[in-house]
Amino acid sequence: MTRLRDLGARIESRQARIGVMGLGYVGLPLAVEFAKAGFSVTGFELDGEKARAIQESRSYIEDVPHAEVAAMRESGRLHATTDMGELAGCDVINVCVPTPLTKTKDPDFSFMASAVEEIRKRLRGGQLVILGSTTYPGTTHELFLPLLEASGLRVGEDFALAFAPERIDPANKQFKVRDVPKVVGGETPLCTELAAKVFAPVFDTVVPVSSSQAAEMVKLLENTFRAINIGLANEVALMCDRLGLDVWEVIEAAATKPYGYMKFLPGPGLGGHCIPIDPTYLSWKMKALNFPARFIELATEINTQMPTHVVRRIGDILNEDRIAVNGSRVRLLGAAYKPNVSDMRESPAIEVAEGLLRKGAQLDYHDPHVPELHVGAHVLKSVELSDEALTAADLVVIVTDHDAVDYQRVVDQAQRVFDTRNATRKVTRNREKVRKL
Repeated sequence: MTRLRDLGARIESRQARIGVMGLGYVGLPLAVEFAKAGFSVTGFELDGEKARAIQESRSYIEDVPHAEVAAMRESGRLHATTDMGELAGCDVINVCVPTPLTKTKDPDFSFMASAVEEIRKRLRGGQLVILGSTTYPGTTHELFLPLLEASGLRVGEDFALAFAPERIDPANKQFKVRDVPKVVGGETPLCTELAAKVFAPVFDTVVPVSSSQAAEMVKLLENTFRAINIGLANEVALMCDRLGLDVWEVIEAAATKPYGYMKFLPGPGLGGHCIPIDPTYLSWKMKALNFPARFIELATEINTQMPTHVVRRIGDILNEDRIAVNGSRVRLLGAAYKPNVSDMRESPAIEVAEGLLRKGAQLDYHDPHVPELHVGAHVLKSVELSDEALTAADLVVIVTDHDAVDYQRVVDQAQRVFDTRNATRKVTRNREKVRKL
């Protein structure tokens, strides 16, 4: 207990060494923020190229400028390594590794389990371990606490353990890392207190909750809320398609109500690491308790069918002019899962591309952020968005609405446009060429 109290003092004086396991979209921004707050930070990364990039003062994450990495490297407060042995020298260890789903839609804890095992082998008194990777309620307490206590050390006495969910939103210019309140829940009150002290210099607001399970549930509630409401918006889009209505007009008009309504938008499918995955973690956990998560399962069913709906609509649009999908020239605009990022995780563009290739379409794509797209056995390269290429396509499909694209030019040059994101809402000429979701 004394060593944990000493850790609190070391954190407050910025003498504690911070470790961050996983230097991806979550870990690297967090590591840089800790370094900017005055801590000495070691980032742990299995990918040697990423670790080398940090050591060479280069960033590979769009939200983290090269200049910030360079400044922290020059200050001596940021270091990256592939050597897990250095975990022993860290006072606080943040785990920011992926938690994907398996092919059968079950949680894949292999990355997190490997990270915790590396920590267990080097765990010592006076350390604080903070898990940040999204998972089901109870993971920290039921799965990883016993692993760590197998070292012979006891939580709350020898070491501290907490869960603090990541809330990173790539490419969000309004809310930076420190602007978004940090939720923390520990295995004991002292664990929560120490985790809150660690994050206080990095986040403007820290929100302690009663347990690690509560903190885990907070993250799942946030993204389940979004997934279900996006599922409703997608179902309304399918309804409007049958009714011959413009779903975007309907949503924008509904959004003028100043109370009791929150605007969610439909699209070609869900992407990213959080919204398509987090609700499934909660649903999976509840199945084990014989509790059907019906809202989640219905929303998941609707959201996962949207890429198929897009492919079907592409066929209908081409058929209007007696053009078969087989042999047609289709160009996708956008491949990333959201605007202005290079992140391809769970991107609906992949499923749309797969569907079109199966139907025999001659497919290419343009994305200023994604130079290469892997679709099954096919590897596509992003092509130039020239007037000639736009005109040559039988159909241009807007899958991701990047700001860098001039959509008026796209509509002017293309023969036909299918807009799944309402990116052409400000287009003034040749609107008759556009079909919408």
